Formats: sequence, structure tokens, C-alpha cells
Amino acid sequence: MVQSMIAKLQYQLTSPDLEVLLALVRGGTLDAASGRLGVDSSTVFRAIQRIEKGLGQRLFERKRSGYLPYELVQTLVEHAERIETELESARSATQQISGDVSGIVRITTTNSILHGLIVPCLKQLSASHPMLDFELHTGSVSANLSRHDADIAVRATKHPPQHLAGKHVGTIRLAMYTGTNCAVKSVSDAMKQTAPWIEPDDASPNHPSIRWRMRHLPKVVPKYRVNDFLAVMSMIELGFGVGILPVFLAEGHKGLVRITDALDECQNELWVLTHPESRHLRRIATVFSHLSKNLNLDRYV
Repeated sequence: MVQSMIAKLQYQLTSPDLEVLLALVRGGTLDAASGRLGVDSSTVFRAIQRIEKGLGQRLFERKRSGYLPYELVQTLVEHAERIETELESARSATQQISGDVSGIVRITTTNSILHGLIVPCLKQLSASHPMLDFELHTGSVSANLSRHDADIAVRATKHPPQHLAGKHVGTIRLAMYTGTNCAVKSVSDAMKQTAPWIEPDDASPNHPSIRWRMRHLPKVVPKYRVNDFLAVMSMIELGFGVGILPVFLAEGHKGLVRITDALDECQNELWVLTHPESRHLRRIATVFSHLSKNLNLDRYV
């Protein structure tokens, strides 16, 4: 006990130590932390051992799923995040002097929003700010902006988290589509089940399009369940069947035929979100502002 107290008094935490702890808390595993730090996992493991030995106590509980931080680590990580924010602010200040906007901006969203809206939107931004780099991540589960898993999230939701800074950028509309060679030409045809129904799988069980199908076409049983709307669109375009798609994703595809107006019950709202502590950073503010102004959904009615 005495030796542990002496170790705590003698060991001096450094900024690199805090950076390692922060990476492991955010990543949860040695591999994820090493990826964030740009080193191999054995280097992270040795660093954690060294810090624990220096402080005279265990900092993480090792489990098969990863590393779970003890209470002291949570406190240290709060300090690490404040240091990180101050460094980012300092970098932003130097960029304002030079006039350049640079650095990596990590954006998280879904596959359909990425391909249908964000990628076209980033082309102009990349041309205007060639020193900006981007990491684009997709998934149905929102990345944790509070843990800085991402800098900006672009999400379809009617209830954005109140602890995040956000901008509402428009309404996402959905409609029913068929392929150009498909026998289904109307909702009544779909009710007669003259073509297979295609929809997202259990990864999105409460999606408005699924609820609409269950309410209005209760006898229709999906023949194909796929992991996202990109796959739904591809199969409809190839003539596999019919389904509901976001209008922004489907419009302009020659192999698709829209057979309904926008389905009001399926509407959702699109938000650009970031953490309040990060929004003032120049690289994030630049991308946030560009996405907020240029993710134009008004033309997709």
C-alpha cells in the first residue's frame, strides 16, 4: 500500500501517456487504439503496462471484449480531452493566420446518405480546400461524438440528441419504385403481389418504410431483405422486384420507375451534428457549414 502511494507521488504523467489512455478508452481494444495512434498494438500494450506500473495500480479491466477503464482513467481522460481541444484550437489559430484550412475531418453517416448526398457535396469542398482530408464512416449505429469517434454526424432523425450542436438541413422523402421491366406499375399491383418485395433487413426494424409496408400492404411478405437502401435500389433496378427508396437516392437512375408520390408517413428529417466543443475548430466548422448549406433536399420532392 505504501509502495503504491509512493509510486503515485513519484510518477509524472506526460501528454503522450494521456494520449495513449484516451485512444484506448475511445477504441476499447489494443488494435483500435493502435490504429488511432498510428503504432502497433504491442506498443500500446507496453505503454499501458508502464503507466500502470508508474502509478502503482491497474487502470483497465481486461475482458475478451476489450479494455474497460476504471474510475481514475475516466478522470484522466477528461483532462486529455481538454488538452486535445486546446491543441486543436491552437492549430486552428495558426490556420487562420495562414488562410489555409487543413487537417482530417471524420464524418459518420449511413451508406445511402453518404453515396446519395455527401460524396457529391464534398467534391466542391475538396476543390476549395485541398489541404482538408476526410475519413468517411458508415453504419446504422451513430458514432459517439462525445467520445470523438467522429467529428461530424449526418443522420436521419426527428429527434437529434440535445447535447449536440445541430443544423436541420431538410426533409428526407421516400416513394415506391419498380424496375423499368417489372410487372408492378402501381400500389394496387403491389397489393396483388405480382412482384417480389424488397426492403432493409432487421438492422433497421423500425424504419418508416417497413412500418408503411406493414400498415398498407399487410399481406405482402418481403422476399428479399438486404442490409441497406443501396442494395434495395440495386435489386429493384436489376428487376428483382419493388420497394420503397429515398427519393434523393433513386432519382436520376434510368432503370427505376417511381410509382407513387412521396409517402408522407415515411418522411424523416436530415441533421448535421457535431459536438459543441468541436464546432469552433476551423476544419470542423468549415465542413459543418458546407454540409449544412449544400445538402439540398428541396429538389427531391
